Amino acid sequence: MNTKTKIKIIVDIFMTFGLLFLMGYQFWGETAHEWAGGAMFILFIIHHILNMGWYKGLFKGRYTPFRILQTAVNFMLLASMLALMISGITMSHCVFTFIHLNIGMSLARKLHILGAYWGFVLMSFHLGLHWNMFIGMAKRKERLKNNKAFLHIFTAIGVLTACYGIWVFIKRNLLTYMLLRSEFVFLDYSESALMFYIDYLSMMSFFIFAAHYGAKILKKITVKKEAKI
Repeated sequence: MNTKTKIKIIVDIFMTFGLLFLMGYQFWGETAHEWAGGAMFILFIIHHILNMGWYKGLFKGRYTPFRILQTAVNFMLLASMLALMISGITMSHCVFTFIHLNIGMSLARKLHILGAYWGFVLMSFHLGLHWNMFIGMAKRKERLKNNKAFLHIFTAIGVLTACYGIWVFIKRNLLTYMLLRSEFVFLDYSESALMFYIDYLSMMSFFIFAAHYGAKILKKITVKKEAKI
C-alpha cells in the first residue's frame, strides 16, 4: 500500500468519526460542534484533493451498474456535505460569525437536518462500497487470513450489529429527518453518550453491510448478463 492510499484511509477514518461526533451535538455543545464542523470542512477539502483522479476519470471508461451506483452515491454525499457546511456557517454563533451567508435561518435549518442525516447514511454507504479494500487489508494479516473461526465470528458479529442497526434506525426515526417531516430534531440530553454512539455505529454497520453485499450482488448480476451476450 502506497503512502497516498494510507493518507486517504486515515482522512476517511477521521471524517467518519468526525461525522459521528457531530451527530452527538447534545453531548458536546455548540462551540465544540462548530469547531468539529470546521475540522470536517478541512478534511473534506483534503479528501477531494486526494481523490481528484476520480473526477478526471468521470468521462472515461464504461459505466457499469456498480459504477453508476458509486457515482450517484458520491455526488449525493458531496451535495450533503456542501449543504451541511453552508447551513452550518449560516447558523454559526461563535466560530464562523465573520462569514456572512444570507440564505435565511429557516432554510439553513432544513439544509442542516437534510445534510446531517443523509450525510450519515451516504457516508456509511460510501464506506460499504469500498469495504473490499478493508477486507483485503485484513486478509493480508496472516493470522487473520488463516483463522477461519475468527472470520466466522467477526462476520456473525457484523450481521447481528447490522440487524440491531435496522431496529435503531426505526426507533430513532431517522427517516423522519431524512424526509424532512420535522424541522426540529429531538435531542435527549439525559441519554447515555455510550449508548448513543453504540446505536449510531450499529446503524452505520447496517448501511456498510447493505452497500457491501448489495454491490456484490449487483456485480454478479452484471457478470451473468454480460456472459449471456
